Amino acid sequence: MKEVTRLFDFPYYQLKHKPNDKALVTKYDGKWEAISTKEYLDKSNTISRALLRLGIQKDDKIAVISTTNRTEWNIMDIGILQTGAQNIPIYPTICAEDYEYVLNHSESIYCFVSDAEVLEKVRKVQANTRIKEVYSFNHIEGCKHYSDLFELGKDESNQQEVEACKDAVKPQDLATIIYTSGTTGKPKGVMLSHWNITSNALDSSPRVPLVEGENRVLSFLPICHIFERVLIYVYQYAGTSIYYAEGIDKIGDNAKEIKPNLMSVVPRLLEKVFDKIMLKGEELSGIKKALFFWSVSLGERWEPYGANGAWYEFQLKIANKLIFSKWREALGGELGTMVSGSAALQPRLARIFGAANMQVMEGYGLTETSPVVSVGLYKDNMYKVGCVGKPIDNVEVKIADDGEVLIKGPNVMLGYYKDPEKTASVMTGDYFHSGDKGEIDADGFLKITGRKKEMFKTSGGKYVIPPLLENDMKQSLFIEQIMVVGEGEKMPAALVQPNFDFIRDWISLKKHDIGTSNAEIASSDIVINRIQKEIDKYNKNFGKWEQIKRFELTPDIWSIDDGQLTPTMKMKREIIKGIYQDLYDKIYRV
Repeated sequence: MKEVTRLFDFPYYQLKHKPNDKALVTKYDGKWEAISTKEYLDKSNTISRALLRLGIQKDDKIAVISTTNRTEWNIMDIGILQTGAQNIPIYPTICAEDYEYVLNHSESIYCFVSDAEVLEKVRKVQANTRIKEVYSFNHIEGCKHYSDLFELGKDESNQQEVEACKDAVKPQDLATIIYTSGTTGKPKGVMLSHWNITSNALDSSPRVPLVEGENRVLSFLPICHIFERVLIYVYQYAGTSIYYAEGIDKIGDNAKEIKPNLMSVVPRLLEKVFDKIMLKGEELSGIKKALFFWSVSLGERWEPYGANGAWYEFQLKIANKLIFSKWREALGGELGTMVSGSAALQPRLARIFGAANMQVMEGYGLTETSPVVSVGLYKDNMYKVGCVGKPIDNVEVKIADDGEVLIKGPNVMLGYYKDPEKTASVMTGDYFHSGDKGEIDADGFLKITGRKKEMFKTSGGKYVIPPLLENDMKQSLFIEQIMVVGEGEKMPAALVQPNFDFIRDWISLKKHDIGTSNAEIASSDIVINRIQKEIDKYNKNFGKWEQIKRFELTPDIWSIDDGQLTPTMKMKREIIKGIYQDLYDKIYRV
């Protein structure tokens, strides 16, 4: 029998084979605090004993909501799962009404929160749920602290009961329900078993370039999302030290402090990092500025495995020494690999960061597939720009006649919680229908070309695939977000959220006499004309029928809180269209 078949087996595997004095590291009050593998398990077992004394039984549901990733999350995860109960992770940024829906739909009976802001949202709806008690990781007046459970579980006399509960958990048993941030309607509860996620972590491990026991990783993507969560299990399996960033705004500072070898990213983050780098380049002058943009231009032509030849590689060495080395220093100096998921990565960014010796390995997956389906790996020629690598071991991918990506493997979910009809609608036999369109090339690399539902037809009968246009247009430093519209209309158009921060710096640099509020920027003819140049530039990459003919700028920032984006930063297309119906009508009706 395999040593690791259930999620709580990972830290025990680490303790036996690769014990680590810095298994989990979180910053509290300005100081990094580490716990060892043994302490991690001791605390998890204490939590399990306490939960059993609270009356927790197999298949009970316990919600965990944390604003940032932190050691307490992992302790609760293992502590809950060992009892045979399920961990229900909830996105911290959703509204109180969505908290109420998820807590009720999942039938959670206890809730653990990180801080006062999350607690306030839970308290608003707690009376309408089955929640018996809320515990917090931070010390908050009027809320029980999670350390109360360490006191309750201190007595080890029921540890045998914990062991019996562990033994009763089978690999096929439900481990967690993850509520996907749907772009329409209520979130769906994806049921994932221990083996769904465990098999995915084990099969993904060979694709993650970790030196066992020697690496430091920086974690900041939400651990409540299956992408980061499965990576945490991968890191534990490898004996890696996991450092939790203080927040997305502190990534640069934290990276300089801990010098990570690897971290996971989403394309939006890389875009923002690159925007800041480019802005610094604009501020240079003379030979320094010329060298900077020569290096970027060189990076844009990068191909893996020295495919551009010796002269290109010689130039690249110079660019790396003079320019790209400073980029690496800004992220700690030892970052060799970033794993990217959640959305399509601009090939341009893959090339530039690849040229700078910070390889971006793009992967593909869905919550319903636990999540990894495929991912690139630089060694063994398993990397190709613009592709999401090759399928991992034990996962089979085939392309349906209509171009849809179908997935089969031990990672495919048990189904949607309390929704057998919805489950049946996405399954054909053992194959899960991803809703994504894709193709597999002659070398076996998977390429995702868009969402089935996002493709539309103009009134002229021409098909348009918005993500292809959007990903190209977002290469512009002037464009933060862009949504292509035009279903049933005579032409494609776009709603654009300008990159307000960059444009403000650009206005200052160019000494333009225009206001710098968001509304003034969005209505400025100077800005509109400049963004038109950007649209014209990227339009050249597309056929005449799919080029963006008109656009309107939105005067505000698209955000999770204001409803334009899901917690994983995907656009809620119908909602965005509704919010800016006046701009849509201006494009097509005026």
